[in-house]
Amino acid sequence: MTLPAPHNPLLDKLHPYPFERLRALNAGIQPNPALRAISLGIGEPKHPAPQLIEDALIASVKTLSVYPATAGEPRLREAICQWLQRRYDLALDPANQVLPVNGSREALFALAQTVIDPSRPGATVVCPNPFYQIYEGAALLAGAQTAFANSDPAKNFAADWNQIDADIWAKTQLLYVCSPGNPTGAVMPLQEWKTLFELSDRYGFVIASDECYSEIYFREEAPLSGLQAAAQLGRGDFRNLIAFTSLSKRSNVPGLRSGFVAGDAALIKKFLLYRTYHGSAMNPMVQAASIAAWGDEAHVVANREQYRAKFAQVTPLLAEHMEVALPDAGFYLWAAVPAHIHGGCDIAFAQGLLAQYNVAVLPGSLLAREAHGVNPGAGRIRLALVAEVGECLEAAQRIADYCRAHPASAVAV
Repeated sequence: MTLPAPHNPLLDKLHPYPFERLRALNAGIQPNPALRAISLGIGEPKHPAPQLIEDALIASVKTLSVYPATAGEPRLREAICQWLQRRYDLALDPANQVLPVNGSREALFALAQTVIDPSRPGATVVCPNPFYQIYEGAALLAGAQTAFANSDPAKNFAADWNQIDADIWAKTQLLYVCSPGNPTGAVMPLQEWKTLFELSDRYGFVIASDECYSEIYFREEAPLSGLQAAAQLGRGDFRNLIAFTSLSKRSNVPGLRSGFVAGDAALIKKFLLYRTYHGSAMNPMVQAASIAAWGDEAHVVANREQYRAKFAQVTPLLAEHMEVALPDAGFYLWAAVPAHIHGGCDIAFAQGLLAQYNVAVLPGSLLAREAHGVNPGAGRIRLALVAEVGECLEAAQRIADYCRAHPASAVAV
């Protein structure tokens, strides 16, 4: 008898990705063929990549003949630190407090493998809810369990950390935060950071601050970074804090797979050790392109203005029919499904919209887990306004038409 090939049993704990679940739910749906397909589902930037990044890639093609160092070129670490100085007025050590990574996604996953000790009873990772599913997958494959803090609509969809009791905090080894948030766009204020730092000091867990949407914002004041909050609160050593930043959204280069982590030097040292064995060195061409990207702010300002103009047109159009408001930051709208349409069911709304108007959106319940008796994503949809303004406006008009086709006055009483 042939024995089955062995595999990591922790893989069996992973949940299907939201888009995989959505494809299964939509398997029998035939979108309206009279309308061209428009997707507001995947948060993949569609604005053109800056020419300066493409030029840097092409100019550095001959660097492919050498192995890159996992720590990255000194020039790249310097460029990252210079950006941190300009953006947040922070002076970090390029040799010990920053590290280039192949996009924030892989780094968010890898950090859990670096800091989690599964031999400690009840090893726990705390996540906001809804959340980016990498947080959960990273926790489970590191041998930890998860605990969730639901977003609170009454607090601008900020995570309610009070839902995590002392017994859970005592077992927590890693806390993921996302500010600006995905999918809500909420930005954490200084007082919230102060609370989390105090909890980290009390219980000894690491904070992973996912800040990949930090450069797309709609207020005059730019979003606060976890590093910036730490410095303002007298935590200049950034103890037990690692921030994650990416070029994907900032510079419209999701295919470049480039970002960095910064923070606690002791954690960076251990993370570098892990990444050296994991084979996570950044391609030399990508490093050259990244240096060009971090050194230029003009394309970032122009990109942000495109989003501001787009949201200014789309948001009020949708607000006539749905509960939706301009977020603090990011490129998502977090819209409530009208209660009279499919009983407010986000999945049924998304399926009907696809079938009748050929617009794809992501049901909010697929981005969350049931916790504390509710699924905090239920009854909402996430709209990724990543395409050009004309396409987003056409999609918004179709959503408005879909809502008009289900007037509240038609509901039986």
